[in-house]
Amino acid sequence: MSQYLLAVIEPSTGTPPSPDALAAIMRDVDAVDADMRRDGVWVFAGGLHGPDSATTLRPGAGEVLVVDGPFAEGKEHLGGFTIVDVPDLDAALEWGRRLSAATTLPVEVRPFR
Repeated sequence: MSQYLLAVIEPSTGTPPSPDALAAIMRDVDAVDADMRRDGVWVFAGGLHGPDSATTLRPGAGEVLVVDGPFAEGKEHLGGFTIVDVPDLDAALEWGRRLSAATTLPVEVRPFR
């Protein structure tokens, strides 16, 4: 078995989903999570606050600087993630497809070293 990160990519700007749409998305995400747990592939998952809540640590000349905000500004940011333990990339991609459909957002699939 190999572990993969399923990273949910959120837009950094724009109008968030309505409360009703968000409730439907969360219902669909909960269903995918339940299926992952049932199939024994779910390891860990979490949602993240927006990038404005980030603190970045930057190594400098003999010290580490603390900077408010994300490492890079962009049109998208990491909104949440799930770690799965699956036999291969194909299985990880299938779970990623299901998570993308549930969240209505792009999902990046990346293996752990």
